[in-house]
Amino acid sequence: MSVSPVGSSLAFSLSAAAPAARAGRPAGAEAAAATPGGDAAGLSEADQRVLQQLKQRDQAVRAHEMAHMSAGAGVVTSGASYSYETGPDGRRYAVGGEVGIDVSPGRTPEETLSRAEKIRSAALAPADPSGPDRQIAARAASMAAEARVELATRARDEGTASDPARAYRIGATGGGAPATGSALDTYA
Repeated sequence: MSVSPVGSSLAFSLSAAAPAARAGRPAGAEAAAATPGGDAAGLSEADQRVLQQLKQRDQAVRAHEMAHMSAGAGVVTSGASYSYETGPDGRRYAVGGEVGIDVSPGRTPEETLSRAEKIRSAALAPADPSGPDRQIAARAASMAAEARVELATRARDEGTASDPARAYRIGATGGGAPATGSALDTYA
C-alpha cells in the first residue's frame, strides 16, 4: 500500500501452514471452492484462517488506497491498482496497492506550496501511512520549504524585508492571508 510516483506495494505473506494445509486437500476441492457462490464450508481450519486474513487484508488495502484517492484531488494521476493473491477459495484478494500521485512542483512558488500541501495530505490520508507514504509526505514538506525560501528571497529582493513579520507571512502562507484562527501571535 503506497502512494508514490514510482509505485510500490507491501506484500502480505501467508503463514507457513497455509501451503501445507492446501496440499492435503483432495484434488477436486480447489475446483469446488472456486465456483461462484461457493463458501468456505469445505475448507480446512487452516484454510479458513488464511481466508479470514486475506479478507481482512483486502478490506484494509482497499480502504487505504481509497483514502489516498479521496484526499488527493488534483494530484492523483491514476486510480488505485492492486496486487492480488488467490485465496484457498479460488477468489482473488487485494494484498497490496498503489495510487499514482504527481509530485512535480508548481510553476510558481505559491502554486508549489499549494501542491505540496495536497501531496502531503494525500500521502498521509490513511489512518496507517506506509513507509513509502511517509517518504512522499517528507518530499512534499521539502518541496514546500524550498518554495517558502524562494518566496522569502523574492520578498526580500522586493524590499519587504524591512517588515520581518510581513516577510514571514509571505513565506509561510505563499503571499495569501492566513486562514482565520490559524495565526498565533507570539509577541509578548
